[in-house]
This record gives sequence, C-alpha cells and structure tokens, in this order.
Amino acid sequence: MSRTLLHVIKRTFVPFLLVILLIGAFHPSLNLSWNSTASAQEEFQPILPGSRLAGLKPLSSSGSAISTTPVSSSSGVKKKVVYLTFDDGPTKLTDQVLAILSKNKAKATFFVLGEQAERYPEVIRRISEGGHALGNHTYDHVYKKLYHNFSEFWRQIKQTEEILRNITGSRTPLVRAPGGTYGHFDSSYFSLLKRGGYAVFDWDVDTRDSSRKGVPSSEMIRNVKLAELKDQIVVLMHDGAGHEQTIKALPRIIEYYKSHGYEFQSLSSKVKPVQFSIKANGAWGSRIKPTKKWVEDHVVPNAALFQEGRQLVLSTGGVETEMGYGEYELSEGRYKVPLRAAMERLGASVQWSSVNRAAVITWGKKTLTIKVDSNTAEQMTIGKQGSAGVPFALETRGDTVWVPLRSLLGLLGHPIVSVTKDRDYYRVKAL
Repeated sequence: MSRTLLHVIKRTFVPFLLVILLIGAFHPSLNLSWNSTASAQEEFQPILPGSRLAGLKPLSSSGSAISTTPVSSSSGVKKKVVYLTFDDGPTKLTDQVLAILSKNKAKATFFVLGEQAERYPEVIRRISEGGHALGNHTYDHVYKKLYHNFSEFWRQIKQTEEILRNITGSRTPLVRAPGGTYGHFDSSYFSLLKRGGYAVFDWDVDTRDSSRKGVPSSEMIRNVKLAELKDQIVVLMHDGAGHEQTIKALPRIIEYYKSHGYEFQSLSSKVKPVQFSIKANGAWGSRIKPTKKWVEDHVVPNAALFQEGRQLVLSTGGVETEMGYGEYELSEGRYKVPLRAAMERLGASVQWSSVNRAAVITWGKKTLTIKVDSNTAEQMTIGKQGSAGVPFALETRGDTVWVPLRSLLGLLGHPIVSVTKDRDYYRVKAL
C-alpha cells in the first residue's frame, strides 16, 4: 500500500470513527458495545420484588444508611473489597469451601453454629489456621428461642463463644443473627450486643442459596451479578448441609469479583458492620426485656473481653493456661478470677451444689468447698480429716463467682511463688 493511500485513510477514516464513538458515548439510544449482552440478560433474571431483601438497603439500627468503612491502600487509593461469608457450618462441605478459597488466595468469614463446632472441631481449627475469621451464629439457630428473650440469645452467643475459645484459644466478637436482624432484632438487641463488645453483621448481597431447597448455582451467580457493585461488599452464602450448589457456584462468584478488581478479605471488628433496619411491628414485639441488674451483671463487664491489654498466664501443677484481658481483674496487686473458668482451665473439676449454694472444686487429691452465703471455704485432702471453714473473700456477679487467686491456689496446695510482667503478659507461677 502506497504512502499516499495511507495518508488519505488517516485523514478521512480515523476522524470519522472518532465522531461515531463520541456520538455513541453521549447518545444512549445507540448501542456500540462490541460484545452483545443479550444472552447474559436472558440468563440472569432479577430477584423478585416480593422477596424480603429485594431492594433492601443496609440501614443502621436507627434507620439511617450504613456501609462498611472504606479501605485505602498506601497510595491513598480506595481498595475494592469483598467479604465472602458462610453461615450455618461447619459441615463436611466446609473443607471444600476452604480448598476453593486457598486455590484463589481468598480470605473469608465463617459464622458458625456452636452445635456444629462441637461436631467438627478439626474443621474449626482449619478455618482458623487458614487465616480466615470465625464469627458467632448462636448455638442452635432456633428462632423461637433466640428472639423471644434476649437473655437466651446472649446465652447461646456465650456458649458458642466458649466452644470456639476452647478449640482455637481465642474468642470472636463477630456475630450474625440467624435469618439476619431484619424482623428479628429490636433496638435493644443491637444496643446490648454493642455494649457487650460485639459487632453484628448482616450483608449487602444475598446469593439466596437458602431461599429454598436445591437453589441452582446459576441462580446464585445471577443474584450476585445483579447486585450493586460498591467499594466494599458483604456476600451471604451457606456451608451448611445440603448446600452443594453453593460449592459449585463459589469459583464463579470469586472469578466475577476478581474481574471487577476486588480483593477478598475476612471481617473484623474494625470493619463498620452492615446492618438492616428495624422492622416495625416485628413478630417478636412482645419479647421479654432483660432487667437493668441482668444487664449490669452480664453485658457491661463483657466488653472488657475484647479490649486490648495484658493476658494473665497461670502456671501451676505442671499446667499452664492463659486468661485474656477482661477474664481476670487486677486491683492493688491482687488478682481476682472467675472460679469455674480458672479452675477448669487448670484441669480441676468444679461442681455447683444448689442445695448448699456451694462450689465444690476437686483438683488432684484435694477438694475445696466454697460456700457462697457464708463466704467460707472448707478444705479436704484424700485420707485426711477435713478442715473447718475459714473466711474466704468471694464475690458473686450474676451467675459467676469471683475469687482471689492467691487464696484459691493456696487452699488447694499450690501457693504462688512468683509474679512477673512484660509488655503482653502478667505471669503467675505457683507450686
């Protein structure tokens, strides 16, 4: 081709093409996309308007719009982050989820049930060791119990929290309400959980994999693609029994968000939670309210469990255990601990006698009976005569008995021999 002909093409065709493109950009009636989206529109149908979460925007408990906290990179540019979340596990399917996440170098958050964690502790460990976050989804997921009385919801949260702590060595402040908060929570649920140190998370995108039995993976993917793309997105999925189609959909969901430049991270208490609005005239409007004393005994001190501070390391009788900040108290050089929690972690057996209102501790060859009403302790050693009751300073807070650590260990034959501290720990060593 001659240089003259090339010059003519440049001067005529290129400007003409630019004009056409500019017209198409500012005139919506012209469709100049190179790839047709007709087949995609046929494949992906919208969520029905009658569905509960169709078009529902995340709102705070006060009814105002709320979103997750923007994440910025070191260059100051906002990152686009998606938080994949899985409810109702762990089950035998969870390992398949973990394998897919590992292959894609993606982190996620698992809101687990306490009863399932008891069945699959090894899966809980794999979730934690894989760098994913664990969240609390109550113990048994039974709405009638959880939303009739806040104290029952709280009891299940604490029960599951302790199960997870026993498996992983740490507790999680992340909470998700079974079925979500919409229609289930009132303002007291939100405020009391926040006051107790918990972060409640709903979601932005519902794959609707639990909307009915056997939801096909194609429908889940369609629901994801129809949702609004924002800087940060929390996606709801399930790894409970019967969700094989969710496993099938997961790789394509990850691929979709990757194609839009998203990173995959796990939730933390530093992420501002997505929360639904409170439904007026909800089904649980006549629920039982906790008393002020109950709140002061259970909720108020709980927040300290999630605050940063030194941990207490107890070493005695060849056993070592840790108590997190908020699980013990230090005042004027004296340590106080919750009786049952401290002794069970050291390997002792603790039984409560409702008749005598007494805690009976059995540790090795020694038995110690602590009577709450008289503030006394009676010591007994196998093969020897028991001692008379001696004064024992204790304090009851709700259902928990708090005792002085030095006196407790001394009466059980393990006197404290040293107390040290460093940046992260108080260390108490006893015989």
